[in-house]
Amino acid sequence: MVNLLEINLKKAVNAILEAKHITAFTGAGISVESGIPSYRGEGGLWTKYDTKVLELNYFYSNPKDSWEIIREIFYDYFGKAKPNPAHFALAELEKKSNLKAIITQNIDNLHYEAGSKTVFEFHGNSKVMLCTKCGKKHKVENVNLDKLPPKCSYCKGLLKPDFIFFGEGIPQDAYKNSFAEAEKADLFILIGVTGLVEPAASIPRIAKQKGATIIEINPQRTTYTETITDIFLQGKAGEVMTQLNEMLFDEL
Repeated sequence: MVNLLEINLKKAVNAILEAKHITAFTGAGISVESGIPSYRGEGGLWTKYDTKVLELNYFYSNPKDSWEIIREIFYDYFGKAKPNPAHFALAELEKKSNLKAIITQNIDNLHYEAGSKTVFEFHGNSKVMLCTKCGKKHKVENVNLDKLPPKCSYCKGLLKPDFIFFGEGIPQDAYKNSFAEAEKADLFILIGVTGLVEPAASIPRIAKQKGATIIEINPQRTTYTETITDIFLQGKAGEVMTQLNEMLFDEL
């Protein structure tokens, strides 16, 4: 019986070996194995919580109410998450191949914790707090979340997690660098992304238009699979990335 995954893994290894500029593009699916659920779909966060807590206007009008839910989701719950084999595999790939950058829609900081160096956080980072008054940034470990809403230690202004709320623009540097990667990469590796959240969803499509080969790793087929993917590796991110690296490093 033909093992389709093994065949496609070999194709992926060859594509990586031939590529001059590789970019990885990750979404919620890569962090599921770290215990972080996706936001949408069955069992997603927004089936349990009201999205209004992350609407910018609501946050400013009701900071304490918003912060109670934000703390519960992103700090009491997500704060315990650790990188999984997929995060570590990407960090290793960065060291040993032509992987130049990771673009992530995730805000969990797990790529950095796994050892990746060049990460463009399209939606920001939950491990950083931004003062809405003076603009000072604080590491979350230096902020007291026992008393809500938290205040800036410099000016006593309201602190906000430094990730994108509904109604807020993408960070300029992350936006510029991510779309630049789409212009110059000859290989894009999609991991745990479904292509439903714009403007991030456009990045791999632009890469495809510019001639990049698209490798996709997901448990199920997505809009990308049906439109731009060249090599589809079906399975959990950690398992597939571990297999991919083992085969790749045997060739190096």
